[in-house]
Amino acid sequence: MSTLLLTGFYVSLLAVLYIGLSINIIRLRRRFKIGIGSGENELLAKAIRVHGNFSEYVPLAVILLACYEINGASAIMVHAVGSILVLGRVLHSIGLNKTVGVSQQRVFGMLSTFLVILVLSIENIRFFIFN
Repeated sequence: MSTLLLTGFYVSLLAVLYIGLSINIIRLRRRFKIGIGSGENELLAKAIRVHGNFSEYVPLAVILLACYEINGASAIMVHAVGSILVLGRVLHSIGLNKTVGVSQQRVFGMLSTFLVILVLSIENIRFFIFN
């Protein structure tokens, strides 16, 4: 039986990042006195989108990561995929919050998130077919 030790580590790192993204929204809401929505404030709208994008993609990725670990993936592979996911989410946040328009960090962040989801999906399907 797997303890999901490695997945637990990456989920915890991502949870800390999620709290940071949430605190950023709260900070901006207080600063600009906006209770609901973005009030057409560009900084708040970006922060809300970063938070929303995180909550749209990360749950699927960590479920796939947990399945991958349960299926017997090597620790090195779980660390590699988990690290890429965390790095990608950090870069996406920086790229969207700190720049105007498309940025390399934002693009790399989303590409790495898509790559992680795709690789984990393929690997979990492979485990199913061949085991």
